[in-house]
Amino acid sequence: MIDLMVYRAEGWTIRTGGDLYTMVATQAKLPTTYPPFGAMIFTPLTWLGVPAMRTVATAANLVLLLVVVHLSLRLVGRPHRIPHAAATFAVSAGAVWCEPVWTTLRYGQINLLLAVLVLWDLTRRSGHRWAGIGIGVAAGIKLTPALFAVFLALVGLVQGWRGLRAGRRVWNPALRRACVAAAAFAVTAGTAALVLPRDSHNFWTRMIFEANRVGHVEDTANQSVRGVVARVLHSTDPGRSWLLSAAAIGLLGLAVAVAAALAGDRLPSGSAWAACACAATALLVSPISWSHHWVWCVPMVLLLASEALRRGQLRWRIGAGAAGLVFCSYVIWAVPHGLGRPELRQNAGQMLLSAAYPAVGLAFLALTGVQAVRALRRPPSRPLGGANRTPRTGDYVYAADR
Repeated sequence: MIDLMVYRAEGWTIRTGGDLYTMVATQAKLPTTYPPFGAMIFTPLTWLGVPAMRTVATAANLVLLLVVVHLSLRLVGRPHRIPHAAATFAVSAGAVWCEPVWTTLRYGQINLLLAVLVLWDLTRRSGHRWAGIGIGVAAGIKLTPALFAVFLALVGLVQGWRGLRAGRRVWNPALRRACVAAAAFAVTAGTAALVLPRDSHNFWTRMIFEANRVGHVEDTANQSVRGVVARVLHSTDPGRSWLLSAAAIGLLGLAVAVAAALAGDRLPSGSAWAACACAATALLVSPISWSHHWVWCVPMVLLLASEALRRGQLRWRIGAGAAGLVFCSYVIWAVPHGLGRPELRQNAGQMLLSAAYPAVGLAFLALTGVQAVRALRRPPSRPLGGANRTPRTGDYVYAADR
């Protein structure tokens, strides 16, 4: 549980008034990489002895896995005639063995906590007063979830523009969620600036730009586009090649997520398609996305399995099964890795295996794009003027705002 030990060291550094961003912890000499607010929430870890802390962290992560599955089922829609609790425990019993979740447990990571915060927001009913806070707090702990706020803002802007053209109100639930998320993030940054002014200044002026501080970019565990490009180029610094690829994928991924959200009732589980597409985009374009960051494979595979059950088509069942197999097979570790940086000498087959998660992420974005475009070409499933209907769980858009 090496990452948990780093979190504990960050808590001790704050308690003792040390410099958060010169601290290194464990025999691996790992530094602090999260914003200072993230380190602040780790302070309670210092209240426990190491064995108790590890036990509590493991139990908490198992509970969080149940919550992730519970919220994912709410977002996707559980199979009919199966009780929600039974489905939650059954899916969790399988999901605990997939590589991202298992590695999260083994390292004592916080990926499941971040996923819960984001999913909690995305499964609130449209217009819920607290929707957005979870995304803002998650971004305050670790910056990557901030892309969800950008996604919601884009959905809200398109809906506002449509509303303006039709003579309706510009303000809408998606814009509200994005603003609440931005406000919550500002509160986390402001709180950290008041409590840790030196560390906050160091992070926002220097550390945020030092992507290599997190680890070796070419490491097999780095399942982002930058890691793939570094391994393909046999380079420790993919430079402009990665920036161009990440920019293109980021723009296309956000466009796909927004399109899925705008499809509304015309795309079954449209909110789930949009949320998973945004998560896949964030993981792909992040400079470092360790394999355990891909816990979003749980709602992603659940969505594909749900579609396979709904459609009853063999190709969808094969697709869902293949995606689940990739994340449960530990295939990315079937290549040379570890000391000596063998990733810089991978052959074509090894590069392909070590790019398994980004490949699934890109395939999922392509599939979501196809589904969203087809749905947008269909007429709305209900007449306009349906604003009086009760907003559904995870519904980003009112029917009348289309």
